[in-house]
Amino acid sequence: MKRFAVVLMIFTVMAFSAGAFAQQKDMKAKAAEPKSDKMTLTGEIVDMGCYTAMGAKGADHKSCALKCIQGGMPMGLLTADGNLYVLTMSHDNADPFNKAKTLAADQVTITGPTFVKNGVKTIQVDEIKDLTMSSK
Repeated sequence: MKRFAVVLMIFTVMAFSAGAFAQQKDMKAKAAEPKSDKMTLTGEIVDMGCYTAMGAKGADHKSCALKCIQGGMPMGLLTADGNLYVLTMSHDNADPFNKAKTLAADQVTITGPTFVKNGVKTIQVDEIKDLTMSSK
């Protein structure tokens, strides 16, 4: 009986080790995959707190949105078709993201990789163009 228990224990350890090795290999392969193709999206920069809680957006909400964003509230890009993307900063160049902080309630185009994680859409701000200023 002891021999059977030892053999069973060795088999169990080997099975778990093989499973853990396969999972680790799969995780390394996923990390090596390209993250996302760059996309260019157009829309309005909103502060996530006021927009998600009250639907606040547009020129009438600009001063509040600027204050909220400067205070640390996350910002998003609301596209014409109603999609909302949380804006994220590039670790290589924070300048476009920081520029976005000054453009609340403005129409912009943002270029960068997009991601979806657990239903949350994001776009990394690699490039930003203020369309509000160019239309004046």
